[in-house]
Parts: sequence; structure tokens; C-alpha cells
Amino acid sequence: MTKIRACQYRGYDIVPERQWSSWCVSVYATRADLPLLSQSTLRTLAPVKEEAVAEAKQCIDRLLHA
Repeated sequence: MTKIRACQYRGYDIVPERQWSSWCVSVYATRADLPLLSQSTLRTLAPVKEEAVAEAKQCIDRLLHA
């Protein structure tokens, strides 16, 4: 498993990770006032790193919109 540099989005760190032939991401709130994402939200693997990051951003947007 290879970790790649994190990107920041709306107060969260998004950390892509290569797992076999796919990408997944971990999302960490950078402030205590932000809601946490459940682990199951980001279980989907994507063939391209940018797709995994885009999916994480969509999950963050949905969480903050709710």
C-alpha cells in the first residue's frame, strides 16, 4: 500500500492510498467543529486516483449540506 500526499478540501484532509490496482481515500477533519465521515462512506475503490478524490469531495459536500 502506497500513501500519496494529502489534499485539503473544505476543512478536511483527503489522503489517497493505492490498494492493489485501485485507489481509496481516507478523510480526516482538520477542525473539531466539523462533522466526521463514517468509514463505510468511503469504502469504494476507484481505478484512478482523481476519481477517488472526487468521490471523497462529493461525500464531504453531502455531509456539510445535510
